[in-house]
Amino acid sequence: YTMADVQWSVWAVLLWPSLLIVCIPLDCKDEQGSLSRCPSITQEKLLDRVIQHAELIYRVSEESCTLFEEMFVPFPLRLQRNQAGSACITKALPIPSSKSEIQQISDKWLLHSVLMLVQSWIEPLVYLQTTLDRYDDAPDMLLNKTKWVSDKLISLEQGVVVLIKKMLDEGILTTNHSEQSLLQYDVQPEMLESVMRDYALLSCFKKDAHKMETFLKLLKCRQTDKYNCA
Repeated sequence: YTMADVQWSVWAVLLWPSLLIVCIPLDCKDEQGSLSRCPSITQEKLLDRVIQHAELIYRVSEESCTLFEEMFVPFPLRLQRNQAGSACITKALPIPSSKSEIQQISDKWLLHSVLMLVQSWIEPLVYLQTTLDRYDDAPDMLLNKTKWVSDKLISLEQGVVVLIKKMLDEGILTTNHSEQSLLQYDVQPEMLESVMRDYALLSCFKKDAHKMETFLKLLKCRQTDKYNCA
């Protein structure tokens, strides 16, 4: 990878926090530059739209992972996807994993868990875009899907931030990004190594996208039927 590629990745990481300020949250067209309560949309409607975003992101992440697998991953190596979870970049985050842990955490931590997952994937998906562009025979469908997911993830972040402000009336929990996280990408790998690394990244993102959707749907359930949410 060239120095320009690394500089682009660093620039993207440094820029993304400003998106919270300059971008318009979901359906808050009259409140540019603000992280207010967004009165133009009800809390219930906002939660529904955030869930819809999460559902679509998960669905397209599944399609992207399957397409990448069929195009680039030799069949004997496809089993490694099941082992990818142990090396996922979000493993160190304080995210509940077991069913009992998920059931016990508060609404606050359901939302903060979603936000941590979303923010942790913004920079890796920028990296994935740049590396997929270097594949000689990557189909446009795959490139378009990963670009779409990357864009939608930022929209989902905006929606969750506004939802936190509406539901919890408190500040925002953020995750810290550093150049150290970029160093794992600043290596010129062999082709197969590069393919398997991207495959693991897609697989991990698909798994975390499912968590985002699950947490948000559980939150929705708690809002409507608190005592019967699995």
